[in-house]
Amino acid sequence: MKILIASDIHGSSYHCKRLIERYNETKADRLILLGDILYHGPRNDLPLGYDTQKVIDMLNAVEPGILSVRGNCDSEVDQMVLKFPIMADYTLIPYKGRTLFLTHGHLFNKDKLPPLKKGDVLIHGHTHVVACETLPDGVIYINPGSVSIPKGGTSYGYMIFEDGKFTRYNLDGVSEFEFDLNEPSEAAEGDGTPS
Repeated sequence: MKILIASDIHGSSYHCKRLIERYNETKADRLILLGDILYHGPRNDLPLGYDTQKVIDMLNAVEPGILSVRGNCDSEVDQMVLKFPIMADYTLIPYKGRTLFLTHGHLFNKDKLPPLKKGDVLIHGHTHVVACETLPDGVIYINPGSVSIPKGGTSYGYMIFEDGKFTRYNLDGVSEFEFDLNEPSEAAEGDGTPS
């Protein structure tokens, strides 16, 4: 199964359109959204092409393939206009004896871990900063960054998870780095910097 993982669209129709194009081009089986879908939030500037209605229409058009969790900027009102569920705080995906714990990052994050064991993977957005590192307790932390408001010098982008490998792409579809759960590398050994 090929899964495209993205976070923090924040109502940008421009970047959402590019994300949907990548989703269609990659022929991913699922699009997982890690929250903050429609509203830009009081701490962020308006993203390019801010148009929540266009974002609603684009995402509802690909709704059968979307799995989403709730971000700190998402609400019950947003759920009323989106055809797919967005109010869960997290979702779990089993993978070869590991647990992939997908959440937004405002409730559970690398500093406030959910109950995970060594080798499990915490995947969240919220910070808008791309990350790939192994935490001191052996939990792997992955952050795809933001689709529309990247921070920390990272690019607009998303991740693909397929056959145990996370690959980070910018919105032009160019691969930036990969991390293979089947062959841990130094890229995830604690410095937080993708290689």
